[in-house]
Amino acid sequence: MPSLLYLVKQLELAVRARLDEVVRGHGITALQYTALTVLERHDGLSAAQLARDSFVTAQSTADLVRALETRGLIRRERNPANRRELLIHLTAEGRALLAAVDAPVRDLESRMITKLTEDQAAGFRQSLITAWQSMA
Repeated sequence: MPSLLYLVKQLELAVRARLDEVVRGHGITALQYTALTVLERHDGLSAAQLARDSFVTAQSTADLVRALETRGLIRRERNPANRRELLIHLTAEGRALLAAVDAPVRDLESRMITKLTEDQAAGFRQSLITAWQSMA
């Protein structure tokens, strides 16, 4: 029987490939989508905070932020409390893009758990949260 770590990685790779397919038509990658959803929940993050919450390196975040800013999906502004720091904000265009991909992303999630009962899906969600918290 495969290890849990192997199974988690296989699921991550499958989800990421399908998510890339879903968002590609909107001109973004799965990593960019993740960053936008992080900003949707916590607007006004520093690049370092966005990197941590998006599970990418600082260098990857720099490239990601430049690409999203060029597309007009985010904007950066000086932090009034620390003028050397730039805070990243989701723009109206970024929110519109997230709204446009919301249904297909929900369909993808539904597809992932389609063979689970409602109770199993809830248990799966809770188990993932608990496992993630154990590793944090």
